[in-house]
Amino acid sequence: MKPHKILVINPGSTSTKIAVFEDEKAVFSENIKHSAEELSIFGYIIYQHKFRKELILRKLEEANMDLSQIEIVIGRGGLVKPILSGAYEVNDRLREDLLNGIQGEHASNLGGLIADDIAGLIPNAKAYIADPVVVDELQDVARITGHPKIFRTSIFHALNQKSVARRFAKSLDKKYETLNLIVAHLGGGISVGAHRKGKVIDVNNALDGEGPFSPERAGSLPAGALVKLCFSNKYTHDDVKKMLVGNGGLVALMGTNEAKDIEIMAENGDERAKLIQDAMCYQIGKCIGSMAAVLKGDIDGIILTGGIAYNKYLCNYVDEMVGFIAPVRVYPGEGEMAALAANGLMILNGELKPLIYS
Repeated sequence: MKPHKILVINPGSTSTKIAVFEDEKAVFSENIKHSAEELSIFGYIIYQHKFRKELILRKLEEANMDLSQIEIVIGRGGLVKPILSGAYEVNDRLREDLLNGIQGEHASNLGGLIADDIAGLIPNAKAYIADPVVVDELQDVARITGHPKIFRTSIFHALNQKSVARRFAKSLDKKYETLNLIVAHLGGGISVGAHRKGKVIDVNNALDGEGPFSPERAGSLPAGALVKLCFSNKYTHDDVKKMLVGNGGLVALMGTNEAKDIEIMAENGDERAKLIQDAMCYQIGKCIGSMAAVLKGDIDGIILTGGIAYNKYLCNYVDEMVGFIAPVRVYPGEGEMAALAANGLMILNGELKPLIYS
């Protein structure tokens, strides 16, 4: 039987990753870099749509990829409205919400649009997105805060969290939907989710910086001190937002967003670097512990994933904190391309029924 061919498109802020998969194997991949100068001519990210699409088509042509063999084009999902986990065929309503950026401007909004454009060039091909960051499966009690004007929202690394949770379940020869798991994605942002029988019933908002501090996000801060800072007349609204997301976390504390640099500095005896690294580890472990309470201690496994999960010191530190709760497994790296391809393959094999965005 001929393998299924799937084209994966993953736009980031300064690059566009593309790959062609034959079933689970990547037979072509390219990370198209975009310089600040190239992108500066576009007022908004959405205006980069045509520019990035043409670069993708050019790279595929240079690699002699036969587009006519592609059955599915699947793109990274963007900031659409809150939706259930799954794969969604790109329709007019989804395109409209991606174009308008109804929950904000982000490069991932381009994924579904470009996927749909390219699928339109291929007879019988279809375009999808899968598990965007706005996947919302929170239980109602998790949404409530101490003020009626503020609610907790679900924005997290849904694609990678769901993907590694399924890999872990497969390693046990079980279905993801039968397990209770805690998954911590450790990257530029950090999200820790409580997965109960296939649904993420609680998770910190990793976009706005809730939860542990990370390489670029400040994480949860004392509310009174934050209010005082906001009304000090020293900072604008944009200044404070940048302190929370972009210039927070390791950037603010150590002047770099490279967790690897902090790891090396700590190994070389830098006491400040060790303290900051330990503090990040501590907050991750503390957040995992809170999710253990959400699952009432009935937990089949704790998973550490994302780029920072390559840091063995960090993983060991967290394991020492939470290993008494459940076995800790490490799946380092992002794995977004393979996760998108896996969703496409499940659709083609009839294992996953696409949902309708409305």
